[in-house]
Amino acid sequence: MENFDIKDPSQAEGGRRRIQWAEREMPVLRTIHERFAKERPLKGLRLAACLHVTAETANLMRTLQAGGAEVLLTASNPLSTQDDVAASLVTHDEIPVFAIKGEDNATYYKHLHVALDFKPHMTMDDGADLVSELHKNRRDLLETIIGGTEETTTGVIRLKAMAADGKLEFPVIAVNDAMTKHFFDNRYGTGQSTVDGIVRATNILLAGKTFVVAGYGWCGRGLADRARGMGANVIVTEINPMAALEAVMDGFRVMPMVEAAKVGDIFVTVTGDINVLDKHHFEVMKDGAIVANSGHFNVEINIPALAEMAEEKRLVRPFVEAYYTKDGRTIHILGDGRLINLASAEGHPASVMDMSFANQALAAEYMAQNADKLENKVYSVPEDIDREIARIKLDAMGVKIDKLTPEQEKYLNSWEEGTI
Repeated sequence: MENFDIKDPSQAEGGRRRIQWAEREMPVLRTIHERFAKERPLKGLRLAACLHVTAETANLMRTLQAGGAEVLLTASNPLSTQDDVAASLVTHDEIPVFAIKGEDNATYYKHLHVALDFKPHMTMDDGADLVSELHKNRRDLLETIIGGTEETTTGVIRLKAMAADGKLEFPVIAVNDAMTKHFFDNRYGTGQSTVDGIVRATNILLAGKTFVVAGYGWCGRGLADRARGMGANVIVTEINPMAALEAVMDGFRVMPMVEAAKVGDIFVTVTGDINVLDKHHFEVMKDGAIVANSGHFNVEINIPALAEMAEEKRLVRPFVEAYYTKDGRTIHILGDGRLINLASAEGHPASVMDMSFANQALAAEYMAQNADKLENKVYSVPEDIDREIARIKLDAMGVKIDKLTPEQEKYLNSWEEGTI
C-alpha cells in the first residue's frame, strides 16, 4: 500500500467543506487546537487512531497533529467512513488514512495492521479493536506503547475485562466515562443520530409506531426520549433492575424482549452485548418489522440465525435488507446490523462530538505527561479535565454560572455549623 488507502482522492474538496462546517460547531476542540499549536505537548509521539472517519474526527486528527503528534487514522467500523473526509485529510493535511466506506472484513483488518505497522506510541480506539489486535497478534509492539484512550462503552467493557484478567499491557484512559462524553454524546448524540439514521434509511413515519429500545443505559435513555418525541410508543427492555425501574419511572413500558418482539414495529439494540435479538425473537416478530443497531458491533443482532430462517434476502433500499422467512413474513435489517447512525446518516452532531473529542485530545496530552506513573489498567478521565471542558463549552454558548462566595465555601467545608 501507499501511505493511504481511501476511495477517491478527488473528493477532497467536498470533504474539506464538510470538515470546516463541523469545525464551526466545535469551539472547545478549537480552543484546544489553538493551545496545542503553541505548546506542542504531543511532539515526537506517533498516534494510531481507530475511529469513525467523520468530519468531527477529522477535526480531532488536525488538533492532535497541531499538538506535534504524527497521526494515522483507520476506520473503527466498515460502514462509518465518510469518503470525502478521508480524501481531505490525505490531500490537505497529509494525514495517512486507511478507510473506505463499505470495506470488507479482510480490508478492515488489513487496515488495522497498517496502523500497527506505524509503530505507535499511543493508541486511540473506538471499540478496542486496535488494542485487542495489538495484544493478540502484534505483541512485538508493546514495548514502545506508552498508553491509549478508548471512546466507547463497548471498548471500555472489553478493556476492563482485559485488565481484570491481567492481560492489559499498558494504561488506557476511558474517555467514554467522562461526564462530558457519556452524559451528552451517548444520550443526546446517539438519541438524535439513531433516529436520523432510521428515518434516512426507511423514510417511515415514527409517530404511532411501537418502538422497542433494547438497553436503558445512556444511549438507550437518549434514544427512548427522542423516539417518544417523534410520537412513537416506546417499550424498553432491560436486564438491570435499577435501569428498568428508571425507565418505568420515566414513563416507558418495560417488558422482556420476547414479549416486546410480538408487538414492536421498530427494534433498536443499544447494549454492547451479543444476540440481544435472537432466533426466538425473530420467530414472533410481526411481518414488516424493522431491526437496527446503535450499539458498537452488529453482534447485538443474531443475523446468521435470521438468515437461516429466511428463504431469500434482498436489498430493497440502500441500507435496508429484507429477509423473507419461510412462514411468509418479512423482517428488515438496517445497515447490516452495524451502527445505523453512521451507516445511513452522519453520526452525532458536531456540537456533541466537540466535547467527546476534547476529552480525547486532553486525555492524549495527560497520557503523554503521566504514562510513566500509571499502571496497566483502565483510568477515568481526571475530573479537572472534565470540568474544564464543561467550562469552555458553557463559555462558547454564552452561558454564565455562579461562583461560591468565600463564606459559602467555608460553610460547605465545615462540620461545626448545623441547624440554628
